Amino acid sequence: MADRIQKIVTELPGLKSVTDVWKVADRRLAQGDASFVADLGIALAGAYGSEPGPIWQYGSVFDHLLRVLATSPGPGNVVQALRLVSSTEAAHRKLDPYTASLLASCHPAEELAAAFTGNASEELRACLVHELVLRGVAVTETPGIARWATSPHWKHHPLGWLPLALSDVEGQPDLPRYSTRGSSHSMPYGPSENGRVVVERGAHVPPAEETTTPAVAMGISAALANWADESNGRIEARVFGLAAPLDAGSVPSALLALGLECLKDAGRKTAFSVMACPPDRAWRVLFAAASSGGAYNSGARGAYGRLAAWQSLAGLAGAAEGAPFETVEARARECAWYGFDADTQWFERVAWDIGLAAVSPESRWLAVLAATDTD
Repeated sequence: MADRIQKIVTELPGLKSVTDVWKVADRRLAQGDASFVADLGIALAGAYGSEPGPIWQYGSVFDHLLRVLATSPGPGNVVQALRLVSSTEAAHRKLDPYTASLLASCHPAEELAAAFTGNASEELRACLVHELVLRGVAVTETPGIARWATSPHWKHHPLGWLPLALSDVEGQPDLPRYSTRGSSHSMPYGPSENGRVVVERGAHVPPAEETTTPAVAMGISAALANWADESNGRIEARVFGLAAPLDAGSVPSALLALGLECLKDAGRKTAFSVMACPPDRAWRVLFAAASSGGAYNSGARGAYGRLAAWQSLAGLAGAAEGAPFETVEARARECAWYGFDADTQWFERVAWDIGLAAVSPESRWLAVLAATDTD
């Protein structure tokens, strides 16, 4: 076996296609030899994983090896997937979240308990906990997982801010479906057709003063940051103080009056619509953007996507910085939420367009988040 693996490692850089290597791994896995697949991945990572720019053949084969182990049923495959990830030098900031998403999507929780009793990083465990939470698993009651999940030792971790059960606002999140050959996910972008806000003729729009700070804009944009950082996306995140309460019928007029880049010429030369939406709809859009990514990236996956969605929701709702989860959720429920859509030049109008606005409970504060991306 060692000779076979060494031959693959040596010949890999010269291959024009890696499908034959995939077939070797698939065949060995089908024969019950999951350890061969993990050993091959470990050997490849040892040879190529530490290079600044790994050869494309390595990236393609390593991903396939991890994917077939993580998505194929059986506890033995879970153990070997964990061994592959924890034993290589291929680890980077996205490998643990990716592995956790793969495993949680394709294996029952009792099989995944191996990650909490065996050789797995704390980062992988933290991501796996919240990937399971997103899938409705009662992690605080699952043998092998509950003790680690409820231990206070990891509460300093960024994901420790999140609750260990889904909130009502989160509902049933849209999650990816994985197979050995790829993945699929829904794209719930754009406003809902329900709840259209009727613009009142002669609606009174109170004077507004922009109060956006860099920190506030960053918080509001958290769920969409990956679009701008890793794809072709652009974001507009702004907040405004209002001199008088803003009623629902005046929201469309207020949005048009704020001087938003994303709505330049909307309502006069181009189509513009505003729809009321519940906070769970807003969270769903933010979570999809954060977890699945934009046109040219794969997003933060489920665990960090969940965190980023709540960070954006907190910013839009005007929650105090550092507020506990329960406070943020309560504040989000008290706000009035809207989705908007406009056929302006700012929006790419391909598949990745988002327009969200939140009005504070006292109707004296309006926050806006718009984003667009293209391939």
